Amino acid sequence: MVHPGIIPTEFYARDTVKVAPQLLDKWLVRIIGNNKMVGRIVEVEAYRGKDDPASHAFRGLTPRNAPMYREPGHAYVYFTYGNHYCLNITTQKVGKPGAVLIRAVQPVEGLRLMRRFRPGVPETELTNGPGKLTKAMKIDKALNEQNMTTAGPLFVTESQHRGQKYDIWCSSRIGIREGLDKAWRFFLKENPYVSTRGGLSERRFRSA
Repeated sequence: MVHPGIIPTEFYARDTVKVAPQLLDKWLVRIIGNNKMVGRIVEVEAYRGKDDPASHAFRGLTPRNAPMYREPGHAYVYFTYGNHYCLNITTQKVGKPGAVLIRAVQPVEGLRLMRRFRPGVPETELTNGPGKLTKAMKIDKALNEQNMTTAGPLFVTESQHRGQKYDIWCSSRIGIREGLDKAWRFFLKENPYVSTRGGLSERRFRSA
């Protein structure tokens, strides 16, 4: 399969907080055999290192968070709360930890397969959360450290629906106890697939 517009390593090899909002509107692609699922990224969160008490890397390198210190543009998949996986994409330079959590996507292609993996769920609730989207797109620990800058089983491309209008907002991140002062959650305002719980101090995002 040929997949034009795959996001290159250079895109991810930057400050995580700059990468995160720029991932919005891009397409997350999951290939399983001859089947393809695509989700438009509509909500993300940025996590860094020792300056970020909410990050897995806050206290330094461990076997679990090792992907955050390695090459940018790779998957960092972990199991949480004993029942679901979360997908992150690594950022920054080797040795400097960073990752963007993909919190929600809007189904673009492969809806029938997503419904098979999450049966009996309304369409707008299929992928409107980090654990929901990994179940719907069959993303698990087997994809941990997968290179997402090549045409493999998991990667990100530029949107093929150019011209869509959207409004980026930011807020504190969700489900954390520390680092609430950092408005590092970014999302497409009014998109029905954004997770249902809002962060503190939601406001329009203005890039530097």
